[in-house]
Amino acid sequence: MDNLKSSRSSVHGGLTQAGADVIRRCNQIGVVVDVAHGTYDLVKQAAKVATRPLVLSHTSLTQRPAPWTRLITPDHAKAVASTGGVIGIWPIKEIFGTYKAYADGFARMVDVVGVDHVGLGTDLQGLLGASTLPSYDELPQLAAALRGKFTAEETAKMLGGNYQRVFEACLTG
Repeated sequence: MDNLKSSRSSVHGGLTQAGADVIRRCNQIGVVVDVAHGTYDLVKQAAKVATRPLVLSHTSLTQRPAPWTRLITPDHAKAVASTGGVIGIWPIKEIFGTYKAYADGFARMVDVVGVDHVGLGTDLQGLLGASTLPSYDELPQLAAALRGKFTAEETAKMLGGNYQRVFEACLTG
């Protein structure tokens, strides 16, 4: 799972004053802040500073994060959700071998933060390994798997509606 590696150790206590200032300025001018590569400490601090929803664009849940991982704990996810934000579930084939398994990953995150805070993981071009969703042309297969677990309205939220809500909140605030 080398493609999931990211620093989990906080540097500068997670978020520097300059970083906090950047988040504040982004919120003022309508820039969506993505904390996908931030440590849990950074995300907790960003959530305290942010006046607009945060996005964590690509991840999935783990109960035991390794020192170097892109995967997050439920508490990490809740910090993003507490801002009104969205957590994108990344289609890593090593983790989610099928669309059904990928839909299960969405369901696990929904159980933690609620359907209003879960979305489709981005950064498909950034995957170093195989993807469960190799092309957005295959969204109908994912939608069908999600519809096995969620209503049409909930599925629509997770496949774009939640991101739209966040983008509108960031742009119009």
